[in-house]
Amino acid sequence: MDEQLHSLTRRLIELRIEHADLDAMIDRLVEQAPVDELALQRLKKRRLALRDMISRLENTVEPDDRA
Repeated sequence: MDEQLHSLTRRLIELRIEHADLDAMIDRLVEQAPVDELALQRLKKRRLALRDMISRLENTVEPDDRA
């Protein structure tokens, strides 16, 4: 169980790093002229997917105590 939790925590860290990298890439792309709208749209879609995966993993690693 500890090993599985450790690997989930590691995966969560990796996803957060990837999300931060995408944020930086999006910021750089927006500053360029002309803006590649298709690339920007793809990066934002990937960032949103990562955010969803991060949320799901956070709920697995740190479940809500709302019940």
